[in-house]
Formats: sequence, C-alpha cells, structure tokens
Amino acid sequence: MNYDVVIIGGGPSGLTAGIYASRAGLSVAIVEMRFAGGQITSAENVENYPSFNQISGVDLAMKMLEQAESCGAVMIYDKVAATDFSNDDKVITLASGSKLNCRAVILAMGAEARKIGLDNEDKFIGRGVSYCALCDGALYKGKRVIVVGGGNTAIGDAVYINKFASKVYLVHRREEFRATKVELDRLHNSTIEVITDSVISVIHGDKMVEGVSIKNVKNDEIKKIDLDGIFVAIGQVPQSQDIGKDVLRDKSGYVVGSEDCTTNISGVFVAGDVRTKHVRQVVTATSDGAVAAEMAVLHLS
Repeated sequence: MNYDVVIIGGGPSGLTAGIYASRAGLSVAIVEMRFAGGQITSAENVENYPSFNQISGVDLAMKMLEQAESCGAVMIYDKVAATDFSNDDKVITLASGSKLNCRAVILAMGAEARKIGLDNEDKFIGRGVSYCALCDGALYKGKRVIVVGGGNTAIGDAVYINKFASKVYLVHRREEFRATKVELDRLHNSTIEVITDSVISVIHGDKMVEGVSIKNVKNDEIKKIDLDGIFVAIGQVPQSQDIGKDVLRDKSGYVVGSEDCTTNISGVFVAGDVRTKHVRQVVTATSDGAVAAEMAVLHLS
C-alpha cells in the first residue's frame, strides 16, 4: 500500500500529525498496535488541555481519532515488524506481513510504563500488578493496594484508587516528591499512608499478589505488608525498539529530534513522548504532531 506519509503511533501526537498532514492534501496512514489515544486513555480526567476544563482521557482520544479520520487519515491496527529508511521511498513492514510504502515517516510511538524490575513481576501482571490505575483501580474496591512512585502520576493514581480501596499506601524511594503542589495537596488531604525512602524488594503470593516486602534504602530495614494490588507509576520507557538502528537515539532510547521534529534521516520525523525533550504532556505531544506534519509537507514539496 502506498501513502504519502505513514505515522507510527496513534496517540495524541500521531493523531494530530494525521489531522495536519491529511488537511494538507496528503494520503496518510496511522499505524497503531493497540488502541488509539495511547497513554492518555489511562487518565481519568485531563484538566490541563486547552479548551477543556475537564475531560476524560478516553473522550479526548476519541475526539482526536474522530477528527483525524474525518480529515482522511486511515487507521491501521497492526504492529511494526521492520523498517527500511535507507532510501527516499521508505518501507514499513507490519507483523501481518503487509508492507507500507511512503515518502515520509513520522515516528510517534510514545513511551510505556517502566517496570519495577523484580524477578516475579511479570508473573503477577494482571494478577495484582498493574500499570494503569484507571483501567484496574475499580477492581480493588474494599481491598488493600500500594502505589509505587513519587511524581504526579503516582500521586494521582493513589488519590484515584483511594476512592475504591479500603487502604492505599504510596511508596517512594526518596524523601522528596517530584509532584506539583496541586497533587501534593491532594495527597496530604487524603487518608493515603506515605512510605518514603523505601522500595518494594519482594512481591509475595502464589497465583495472586498477597503482599510485598518494603526495604528502607537508608537503613535496610524490611517490613512486610499484606495487600491485594500493586500499581506501578515510576516513569516511562520510549517505544523506539522497532524502528531500526539507523535512527539516532539518546542513551535512554528516546529518538533524537530537534524542535522542528527532524531526525538524522531525511524524510523521517519524530513527535510526542518518544522525542528527546524536557516536557512530556498531551499539549506538547499535539504540538509536536502539528510541527512534524508540517515538516513532512515541506519535505514532500
């Protein structure tokens, strides 16, 4: 299948790029391996996106998707298996075996939740370990849970789950939190029990999570807490592993891209959370999407 532009990733940056590129008269395909909207769909409420005082992440994503499709962008739900950016005509091979040929590519894969890194963590995913409070929080009504992290996401998750759970702990490896004053005020005005200078060292359980061991990083003291769920919110990992080795990345795996969203390869642009930058918010992702699309238009003209 031939397109002018193929966008890899259907989050806010990819959908915005689809809107702008389609409105410029280009044929556009957006490849998304899961569901449109990306991480924003896990947000119960988005309160910092211009024009909406408050909107759920799912509703905001669906509005973006509807607009992108109405402008002519084609959604393809598949996984990228391989890429060839060596020539002017780019080739993207999908897991289904289909090949997409295009003259410009926008990388908008975003980032995914970082894991704690414990030996049996994967065993308990879906069995008490979750990385999405909005997705799974309501399942823990009347139960005991712990949230791991010290930023806005972790505190927001803890406050949200506290609506359902009988007891919520928030464990953070440092004494100071990285969250904004608004989120810290919500935490301090809640019944959440905060455990600082500590990490989860062991997850206990057979088929389901039954508890954790918490280690104090300053004195190595260990204490066990019986609980039913663990929600992890300790940062992100850029999803740049499927785009070949020729695209320049930094040491953390983020695609190196300037403010005009260009990369080291002609005709390949980058947008959103997968790009090297200091601020990763929905509004910066959509801004990147618009810039990347305009740069793709300029490249093709």
